[in-house]
Amino acid sequence: MQLIPFKRLISAFIGSILFLDGIYLVSLNKIHLGTLLPVLIGFGLLCFAIFYQKIQIVVQKIPLRTLLWRLSWAGFLLWSMTVLCFFMYLHLATQSYAQIAPVKAIIVLGSGIENGQPSATLAQRLDRAAELAKQQPQTPMIMTGGLDFREQYTEAEIMSKYIQQNYAIASNRIWLEDKSTSTDLNLKNSQAILNQLNIQLNEPIAVVTSDFHTLRAAAIAKKQGYSHIIAVAAPTPLLNRYNSWLREYFAYLSGWVLNEF
Repeated sequence: MQLIPFKRLISAFIGSILFLDGIYLVSLNKIHLGTLLPVLIGFGLLCFAIFYQKIQIVVQKIPLRTLLWRLSWAGFLLWSMTVLCFFMYLHLATQSYAQIAPVKAIIVLGSGIENGQPSATLAQRLDRAAELAKQQPQTPMIMTGGLDFREQYTEAEIMSKYIQQNYAIASNRIWLEDKSTSTDLNLKNSQAILNQLNIQLNEPIAVVTSDFHTLRAAAIAKKQGYSHIIAVAAPTPLLNRYNSWLREYFAYLSGWVLNEF
């Protein structure tokens, strides 16, 4: 098979997957950079495959255009490699489910409510937190999250209800941080509860969140003064796993640039 037809075929194949994946998730109202960017990249690859000959005619008319075209592809491939490396890091860094050493508290970070119930991603976090809570039955749990748009109950309240109903964990073990709307506030507002429990920030504290989110959550916690954080990773549902990882790639970069951690 000649190189050019093969290149167009691969572009059409990858472009179709990315475009349809993004459109499907957007149709489910999962609208964020992790879903919109695949739509744009997929559309670009499809256009490249369909209009390859016309693009080449335009590009090759002027040497500068050819140079810029090649540099653009090189930049895209380099960026793709950094994304792949980030994905590999997340995959390898979150595979261990070994017994966790005793902790003083378990903080569960919120991740959205859908029709009065934890989202699929949040349910995974709660399942992972409940598993840890069963292993350490004396450890208090802190549910975090304020009132979502169009919801009657706060995220923390819904999380608490889920844990009690599905895992029979006593309500007196569960504390609610129900004012926050971000990871930064989840952890910041939880400090008041930790203070009530006489737990210091230099003591071991588990932070349960999604696999893709552990790196940034731990970095934010460290900046706030948590010095003995144990990040506990919950798997992300396969349906939106890699879109969530892509969104986190940009969130981590922007947090680093803006000195958020």
